[in-house]
Amino acid sequence: MHYPVQFAQIDQEITQIILTSPDSQTLLVKIARALGERFQVDYCLILAVDDPAVPTPMALWCADHYPALFPGYQGQLWQHPLLNTGFSEQKPLAISDIESSEYWSGGGNCPQILPARALLRIHTQFQSAVNGAIILGRSQPHDWTSWEKDLLSTVAQSVAIALSQVHLTRQVLAATRHQTLLNQLSRAMCSGLSLNEIFQIAIAGTAQALQVAQGLLLLLNDNDPPLTPQLSNHLLSTQVSVASEWLEEDSTSISPLLNHSFWVSESALCQQALKKAPEPIAIADRRTTSTVELTTPNLSILEQVLLPAVLIVPLLKPPNHQPLATRVLGFLVFHHRQPRPWYPDELQLVTWVSTQLSATLIHHQTLQHVQSLVEDRTAQLQHSLEVQAKLYEKTRQQVEQLQELNQLKEDFISTMNHELRTPLTAMSLAIRMLRQPKLPAKRREKYLEILEQQCNQEIELINDLLSLQQLESNPSQIQAQSINLMVLIEQLGKSFEEKWATKGLTLEVEAAARSLMMNTDVDSLNRILMELLTNAGKYSNPNTTVSLKVSREVKQSIYQIIVTLTNISSGLSPQELNHIFEKFRRGQGVTQQAVQGTGLGLALVKCLVQHLNGTIEVSSSPLENSQSAAISFTVSLPQFHKL
Repeated sequence: MHYPVQFAQIDQEITQIILTSPDSQTLLVKIARALGERFQVDYCLILAVDDPAVPTPMALWCADHYPALFPGYQGQLWQHPLLNTGFSEQKPLAISDIESSEYWSGGGNCPQILPARALLRIHTQFQSAVNGAIILGRSQPHDWTSWEKDLLSTVAQSVAIALSQVHLTRQVLAATRHQTLLNQLSRAMCSGLSLNEIFQIAIAGTAQALQVAQGLLLLLNDNDPPLTPQLSNHLLSTQVSVASEWLEEDSTSISPLLNHSFWVSESALCQQALKKAPEPIAIADRRTTSTVELTTPNLSILEQVLLPAVLIVPLLKPPNHQPLATRVLGFLVFHHRQPRPWYPDELQLVTWVSTQLSATLIHHQTLQHVQSLVEDRTAQLQHSLEVQAKLYEKTRQQVEQLQELNQLKEDFISTMNHELRTPLTAMSLAIRMLRQPKLPAKRREKYLEILEQQCNQEIELINDLLSLQQLESNPSQIQAQSINLMVLIEQLGKSFEEKWATKGLTLEVEAAARSLMMNTDVDSLNRILMELLTNAGKYSNPNTTVSLKVSREVKQSIYQIIVTLTNISSGLSPQELNHIFEKFRRGQGVTQQAVQGTGLGLALVKCLVQHLNGTIEVSSSPLENSQSAAISFTVSLPQFHKL
């Protein structure tokens, strides 16, 4: 075999693969296949190394008859002494039978990790730095020839270039994803989005930039968990909530954790992250890493779903010039289905995101606190304004009541002045006339009648005041007697027509029966009807008819007498109707019209009706084509006997 031709052919093939491969992973897989087929081995493994201290992505080719490496051990490959030693050696390492070599005891379970007997390894170097490794393996012992070693040394230079391109491509793509995330998150923070929306954009963007399976934002519910070398009982009892989550597409095998919560005491990872804060925890493969010391036999929901590769970065509250007062607000957690290294630029990116989210969270909490203070102050001010408004309204009502009371007082004084002075003047005049020495007997009799009439009027006024006061302050027991209501109405009707004959008034009575017996207080009933008839006589238009209607009803199993008295007079306004039964209330202009009265009659009627356990209502209905109205008083009295 002509070795230079063989060297040239494999170099050209690798160069062609570098020029035509669309992505870095495809590039390494094609090179691994080309080398495996060219060397006629059972498998070829190519590792791209950025840092010899961490595991790295790989490309593996296996012959059709040869089983692939067990996936669970791929993350342990770089820890094997066969791979992580001899970086300064530029020559290939040839092992004809690994079971008889020094690497067999150092590798422990080497057959599972590297299931081969014969191995040929070389570290690739680019610009005097190791950037990867090529491993050829055979299932049976094999003495590696010098041309195989020379050929591997030759192709190592081309593979080193390919690995450098893979590394550079990864850096460019990562930088592009990182910059896209930075721009997206910056726009989100300046766009006025809600806190949850910013959280979701940050978690989704960071997880996609890292190309991981799941991203989580964990928040500590405690306001001020202290950052101390040893976890306190207070901190262990702090609850952790999943505030935001992102899952890759078709991730049905990963259980969602959004809105779930757990205690710090249940999570060894959170305890370790709190101890190491502000430094992040980057675990390339949880199955082979002893970084986290489990302190609890029960795993939290976080540990139950975490995949092999885990990155935890704390969210920190600024120290405010007090380093010991630094506080942990929560954590950014990212994990992936396969073991993978966490590169410095990735750690730097996630740390920047955590810093921005911490500032956003603190800003939001500050705004909430300020808003709460503003709302409290606004509520206090609103309450104060409402109290002032109520006080003002109450004061206004009191002023109106005082004005009304003052008007009532003036009306009362005016009415009493008229009702007291007029009889007293007549009585004084009659007394002076009676003192004349030669007064005829007829004149003397006339003046005595005037004196007696005016005296009786004064007595009636005083009696009305006393009766009203007694009914309001100390109502007496009803002295019920049997009475024929129709006989009483007939007597009062005759008296009404005689009294108001000069005014042209007539009384029309409509009753359900000629005789209507009932048990009631006779004096009170007589006074009620008399006052209502007197009121109707005073205010009725001349030459009109006053209607008195009597009917019987049963309301709630109680027999009642309904008496409705209607007269035609000037209409009453709603305000006058509301106050018509108040003491000393009289219609507008009655004093100027010389209508006698004190304003006590209707007030006395209402008290008497209530004394008899009855009700009284008043209404004013305008008449068509007239300025007058029908004024109706309806009295309902209980307890009567049917004939």
